[in-house]
Amino acid sequence: MLSLKFSDNGLIPVVVQDSKTRDVLMMAYANDEAVHLTETTGFAHYYSRSRKKLWKKGEESGHFQKVVKILVDCDEDCLIYEVEQTGAACHTGYRSCFFRTIDGEITGEKVFDPEKVYGKTGH
Repeated sequence: MLSLKFSDNGLIPVVVQDSKTRDVLMMAYANDEAVHLTETTGFAHYYSRSRKKLWKKGEESGHFQKVVKILVDCDEDCLIYEVEQTGAACHTGYRSCFFRTIDGEITGEKVFDPEKVYGKTGH
């Protein structure tokens, strides 16, 4: 087992990639407990910096991430979760959080209406 290097605030960045298409779906942070839960349950868990709590991806939306593989970078301070994504990864309803260009052009696929899922807009 590698010794992961968490930042001073106890977090490690996690890039999430579709295991089949190789599309980057999202980027989030995990603490030690979230990484452990991901390893033991097989479903992606993260740490919300805004809500200051652990969360399981899909617990509200039903759009879960089954983790196929966890990769660690050479410095052991960043992870990639290769996942099988149910529905959309983005809380705004898009399949990927990377659904637009820097100029604002929408390039991604909208999968669900966040108002219907969360009762509010996705932003």
